[in-house]
Amino acid sequence: MNQIRYETDAEGIVTLTFDSPDGPVNTMSQAWHQDFIACVERVIADKDKLRGVILASAKASFFAGANLKEVLRLTEKDTPAAYRGIEAVKAAFRKLELLGRPVVAAINGSALGGGWEICLAAHARICLDDPKIQLGCPEVSLGLLPGGGGVTKMVRLLGLQAALPLLAEGKLLRPAEALQLKLVDELVADKTALRARARAWIAANPEPQQPWDRKDYRIPGGGARAAGAGMLVVAAPAVLTQKTRGLYPAPEAILSCAVEGTLTDFDSAMRNESRYLAKLMTSQVAHNMITAFFFNLNAIKSGASRPKDAPKWKASRVGILGAGMMGAGIAWANASRRIPCVLKDVTLAQAEKGKAYSAKLLEKRIKQGRADEAGAAQTLGLITPADSAEALAGCDLIIEAVFEQRELKAQVTKEAEPKLAADGIFASNTSTLPITGLAQAAQHPERFVGLHFFSPVDKMQLVEIIVGKQTFDATLARAFDYVQQIGKTPIVVNDSRGFFTSRVFGTWVSEGQAMLLEGIPAPVIENAARQAGMPVGPLAIADEVSMKLSQMVRKQAQADLAAEGKAYKQHPAFALVDRMVDEFKRPGRAGGAGFYEYPAGGEKFLWPELKRLFEKPGIAWDMQELKDRILYIQAIEAARCLEEGVLRNVADANIGSIFGIGFPAWAGGALQFINSVGVAKFAARADALAAKYGERYACPNIVRAKAQAGEMFV
Repeated sequence: MNQIRYETDAEGIVTLTFDSPDGPVNTMSQAWHQDFIACVERVIADKDKLRGVILASAKASFFAGANLKEVLRLTEKDTPAAYRGIEAVKAAFRKLELLGRPVVAAINGSALGGGWEICLAAHARICLDDPKIQLGCPEVSLGLLPGGGGVTKMVRLLGLQAALPLLAEGKLLRPAEALQLKLVDELVADKTALRARARAWIAANPEPQQPWDRKDYRIPGGGARAAGAGMLVVAAPAVLTQKTRGLYPAPEAILSCAVEGTLTDFDSAMRNESRYLAKLMTSQVAHNMITAFFFNLNAIKSGASRPKDAPKWKASRVGILGAGMMGAGIAWANASRRIPCVLKDVTLAQAEKGKAYSAKLLEKRIKQGRADEAGAAQTLGLITPADSAEALAGCDLIIEAVFEQRELKAQVTKEAEPKLAADGIFASNTSTLPITGLAQAAQHPERFVGLHFFSPVDKMQLVEIIVGKQTFDATLARAFDYVQQIGKTPIVVNDSRGFFTSRVFGTWVSEGQAMLLEGIPAPVIENAARQAGMPVGPLAIADEVSMKLSQMVRKQAQADLAAEGKAYKQHPAFALVDRMVDEFKRPGRAGGAGFYEYPAGGEKFLWPELKRLFEKPGIAWDMQELKDRILYIQAIEAARCLEEGVLRNVADANIGSIFGIGFPAWAGGALQFINSVGVAKFAARADALAAKYGERYACPNIVRAKAQAGEMFV
């Protein structure tokens, strides 16, 4: 056995220490499964000589859960074998529970997913009192369910109503929260006390039973048949479907498994749970979500896109140019992470208004109990409003977040850059204008980089880092470190008009507008996008970002390309945007009217005139084709970005498309979507769409090459 150490002391207490040689964390690999089953059999054989068992970890964390590389290798035909494997491990858990000797989990670090289910197999759980530790079942975020006993046991410990948010939403608990829910029996101050209290519990409880094995046991709240559970059982599926739109099997499976488990005995509930997990483990949606939210996201967090040789860096003082919504949000991002910042605008009143944005966010947090008055005042004090560039002196990072006009950006760059600290860096928050061109206004273009934040900054996790032709690796490394310092997720792209996210974003918004011109009813277009998994419809999002702004960006790009002797690619949607802005005076939400009406104090609704102006009576449409168009156009553009070298890797494409654009999480991101369809099938479908709707659907060569080679985007 090389995954688990089996040690018996003079007092007859066995300690099973999980210590995988394969990495920094323990995972439920096939090797661990075999070793654990063998350890349990040995414990049973030694039972008469034993007083108890301690489950422990030699790693900084207790246990990380399933080995997801092995899960990704499963196919649908492996479902029966997956079920048998799950049942084999759960049988070992059950043998420990029924051993007749006390079993204690000594939790020294985070126990997540299968790691928490190991803890649930113990009769008692004693945990370090460390707020950094996380406990619980986050499997739903990877398209899975807690099938190692997690659903069945959490429901039997907490009841349906209390357990479902932890299971179906993957909410994690700190040790103090777990103690309050009685999921943990005791908290201790240090590792020495952890082992000592585990031994003391064994001595005090020589014949323990799990709650569900006691004759007087009842599910808290009474289960699905209880008088008060009717509304929960009836309403929960509808509420869940409204959230998932039927695209995420895991939350629905968790709800079904939890409810069904209360209608049967414990062992039957456990077998039912295994069936649900086996089916999810071999599903494409789970594989997509595991790829994106585990492998891709961890690659980004570990610095896969960061230059390796540059030393780690922290910003100590940040300057922000422009106190509009974006600049105000960036100020909040700094202050909330305890980074002092200067928020500069043309007048002090405007700068103060930008600071007030953070005050509103803090006021909301105080009402929610997430902040107190003293802490809020301290945070707000880190933002210094200013109307003079002199206030920026000594900043080691200055971020320009002014209006998307080349001349204005050049002006503020020339004014502010000289105020940087000797080795400071300058960043532009442009969403479309090439960084190399903007850097021409800088004295040190090698220390100029793009930092594309997303609105609203306080809610959006992504920051797109854009590397200009002259940007040094050291500058990129500092930008990457800064984005992580403020708690955001960085992706790195090379310079291009629109970079990655804005290019891909524009494709599906324009496609929705093209559908309207084709005569497809506006409500159908909006519903097709939502059914595909987009957060909102393309017409709604066009209003939010402002058609007037889109028009200005397009005209700037046309002028830039004309100056270079190049043509700007036309799209059917451009004519629609021009009519909405120029003819109908409906530039978007900020202008009071767009594709939607925005009544004061009421909910928005689609502009009724859209039906008269654009809808074509008798036109036929296919909902699946509309959904395909919305997803395929984005994936095609993402593949083009990779082909052109704008994207540096697949992980940034997938995470950037999900976090920055709202590409459906069930698909795992824009390039993983191609994998999930099948690269060859995707190419064939793109060809069919191109034949019908034009060259914007033309399949990129990189997709054809991978299809011919039988490769995927990895």
